[in-house]
Amino acid sequence: MTERHVTEARSAFVAVGGVRLAYQVSGPPDAPPLVLLHALGEEAGDWAPVTPALALDRRVYALDLRGHGRSDWPGDYSLELMRDDVLGFLDALGLDRVDLIGHSLGGAVAYLLAQERPGRVRRLVLEDPPAPRPRRPSTPERPAGEPGFDWDMVLAVKSQLDTPDPAWSARLADITAPTLVVAGGPLSHVPQEGLADLARRVPRGRLVTVPAGHLIHRTEPERFSDLAGAFLREG
Repeated sequence: MTERHVTEARSAFVAVGGVRLAYQVSGPPDAPPLVLLHALGEEAGDWAPVTPALALDRRVYALDLRGHGRSDWPGDYSLELMRDDVLGFLDALGLDRVDLIGHSLGGAVAYLLAQERPGRVRRLVLEDPPAPRPRRPSTPERPAGEPGFDWDMVLAVKSQLDTPDPAWSARLADITAPTLVVAGGPLSHVPQEGLADLARRVPRGRLVTVPAGHLIHRTEPERFSDLAGAFLREG
């Protein structure tokens, strides 16, 4: 097998609707595009354990969502705004149709995008995301020091995740992309029955469990890369 050259990750910025988004890009420039969306409080670099493997045959774009990392912290936050940022990012870079992987919060942003604009997503991977169902509210504890994210963003999106818009669940049926839900199993704090229900509600959804807890791509990077890579290559 001939090895493909994988470019080193390059950092860049793009302006979308007045918000500057930071991202990292790697992989062959002519390869199919893959967009990675991180969890709450993380940033593009969180995908480092799996990016090299995914970038062997994909042009990989890992974003910092608004309020995170080097992207702008505009003070106005919602999952819908994050979804629209990602759509604007695709438009700005001329990416018509992409594969999309989202972890946790990024998974919620990913399924909102896939139901809002199904034609923009070819295949979808959701890594231990919060299911769009109400959950018991709790008060998050602010970390010590200066976090690499806007605390106001945490409060805003957590409120939405605790009491999601009922349309989020109803519109899972609008997702046309083949969808792989990767659940973390009993070690995860995410209710696993909600993930099974999410996979059932997506017309072309399937569920696989990797009993590694919530941080699957960090705890089992090779397993996650193999699963996601094989799924993306099916289409």
